[in-house]
Amino acid sequence: QNTCSLLILHPMWTSPPSTSASPPPTASTCGPGQSWAVRLHPHYSEEGHSLDELARRVAEDAGLQSHGQIGQLQGHYLLCQDSEDASAGDARAAGKSLSSHPFVAWHSQELILSRSKRGMAFNDPRYPKQWHLHNELRAGMDINVTGVWERNITGSGVTVVVVDDGVQHTLEDIQPNYSPEGSYDLNSNDPDPMPHPDAQSGNHHGTRCAGEIAAVSNNSFCAVGVAYGSRVAGIRVLDGPLTDSMEAVAFNKHYQVNDVYSCSWGPDDDGQTVDGPHPLGKAALQHGVIAGRRGFGSVFVVASGNGGRFNDNCNYDGYANSIYTVTIGAVDENGRMPFYAEECASMLAVTFSSGGKQMRSIVTSDWSLQQGTGCTDGHTGTSAAAPLAAGMVALMLQVRPCLTWRDVQHIITYTATQYDTHADWRTNGAGFHHSHQHGFGLLNAWRLVNAAKVWVSVPFLVSYQSPLMKKEKMIRAYPEKLILTWNVTDADLKKSGMKTLEHVTVTVTMSHPRRGNVEIELVCPSGMSSLIGARRALDTDPSGYAEWTFSTVRCWGERAEGEYSLLLTDHTFSLGTLNNWKLTLYGSSMSFEEVKLRQKTVEEAMGGHYLDSNFSLPCPPGLDLAPETLSPLTSNSLKTNADSLIYNSSLLLLGCFALFWSLYYTLEVALAHLDLREMLCWTQSRTRGGFQAVNLEEGPDLDIQPVQNVDAKVPLVVADDAT
Repeated sequence: QNTCSLLILHPMWTSPPSTSASPPPTASTCGPGQSWAVRLHPHYSEEGHSLDELARRVAEDAGLQSHGQIGQLQGHYLLCQDSEDASAGDARAAGKSLSSHPFVAWHSQELILSRSKRGMAFNDPRYPKQWHLHNELRAGMDINVTGVWERNITGSGVTVVVVDDGVQHTLEDIQPNYSPEGSYDLNSNDPDPMPHPDAQSGNHHGTRCAGEIAAVSNNSFCAVGVAYGSRVAGIRVLDGPLTDSMEAVAFNKHYQVNDVYSCSWGPDDDGQTVDGPHPLGKAALQHGVIAGRRGFGSVFVVASGNGGRFNDNCNYDGYANSIYTVTIGAVDENGRMPFYAEECASMLAVTFSSGGKQMRSIVTSDWSLQQGTGCTDGHTGTSAAAPLAAGMVALMLQVRPCLTWRDVQHIITYTATQYDTHADWRTNGAGFHHSHQHGFGLLNAWRLVNAAKVWVSVPFLVSYQSPLMKKEKMIRAYPEKLILTWNVTDADLKKSGMKTLEHVTVTVTMSHPRRGNVEIELVCPSGMSSLIGARRALDTDPSGYAEWTFSTVRCWGERAEGEYSLLLTDHTFSLGTLNNWKLTLYGSSMSFEEVKLRQKTVEEAMGGHYLDSNFSLPCPPGLDLAPETLSPLTSNSLKTNADSLIYNSSLLLLGCFALFWSLYYTLEVALAHLDLREMLCWTQSRTRGGFQAVNLEEGPDLDIQPVQNVDAKVPLVVADDAT
């Protein structure tokens, strides 16, 4: 009855519905506490009445004004008190009118809602200064990690061990994430890696690195780690004389607990040293990638070095030059190569650290012993870059724990980004860009984690080695070059099944009265060149090179078949002789077409849709390996068991691992869902060509020597007065 009388009194309401295609007016906002949302009875719309007119009438009766339909919700309108002088009594009267109005099915006076942006906010006082995590001054000049954190990817379930001068695990930023199970003190031979105070108050290096990786968030103390949900362990080994045997133990210590080994140290960065891991250290790196982390392989992250001011080059550092390590260099806040950074062809990627005096350094935890305060804004050099990379690897392993050590290297290669246009970027035959200054580019946590989520493990590592070519050739004086070539044929590669490259190494024996004058270049079949032996003005050593292995990653993904050229030139006089050389190729049975398909698949995953869904690839559990044998740490025990460690266990584990993966992926191919197989069609290629054992040993056959003292390894930091 009310409806009929109202229609008689107000005939204008009986107008037909509008046929205009224009959308209804959109509600505008009102002042706080001055708005009501109302829903009109739906049967008025069914009877052909104009809801806009009904809403205007309802507002008028309540002393309000209609601000139009609320979004796309038909029959829902926003009514506002437009007068700033409206009182609380006016608001009550409006509410009472709406409660009894015949056109109103529902109404609500709007309240101010408390909502927070889903960005990352921490109460750690120095977090706002951690520009490498979130750079508000220079957009894009950070590791792009906050989007990963927002999806609760923080390194959970992963342990990173800092091999260094100790870790102060009682520190408030470290203690909740500390892993005693993965820690040890090799300098004092006990389980506690607590750093010891020293005369220079310098044993804070390892604690700073640990803070970069896993400093606890939201504890109102200092800063936040890249992988603040991960565990962090410490191996104290740099605070005292270091031997080959100690280094070997460190590289494999608790390697079923520790997933990633962060090593921010190396030989002297003086522009004249040629040194690296000695026989036992080499064997331990090899053993770690075979047997560590339940057979998926320990991930060794090493700093490239701080010898830039001495024109040093990381191809003369055997840790950075190894195929078993992830070599990380540094860029400053502008993405440029700092004065201390080194170049080399074996550089995999770079991340942020300190620059010149006007540039910001890395903010991280610090020890609280001696002059320490528990926090610092002065962590510098490639020492600060390597732990950031180790933390990003932890994020990758959370989303895909079964990534192998080579998968990690591949994903870095596929996802690193170019920034510095002044670098010597070259694009290789597989489409990867690389520079001697920046490797494949800047590490990007978002890209790394998204790629890891969809990554299918690469085929097994295979190798090809040329004969030892004894040439006794005189090295020509610049601008002439001694050019030597070796052709790798399809028949040469059939035995191993290798199709595409990863690392390429050249082992050289050379006599020269001043070896730093010689420049060595390697050219792959695609024409991609690598400066594997750079000139060093300070290197006056008259001993030349004795079976020194240079490596390059610049031919990654290219076809392995073809002619390789070694070019040597002497920048003084023709005084040196190349005695012999040997070429070794490392790669896999992955075809060139599969490399290109992986590149496409990785780029398609960068939108984050796989992280935001329940998508998950099958992940094998790994091998059930017994923990390392606990025995007294003595040189004699290490020498006695060295042959067994290197030959028997390594080869046996490699064979078991190959069998395990073969069985697993046979089942996967048979049972996996068709749609998943179509999306990741390169999985099928993994079984092509079978599984083959590979001799992973670099250079000459391993010759176990008596344990010997070697030069102390130098932490890769830049002195404060240099920055």
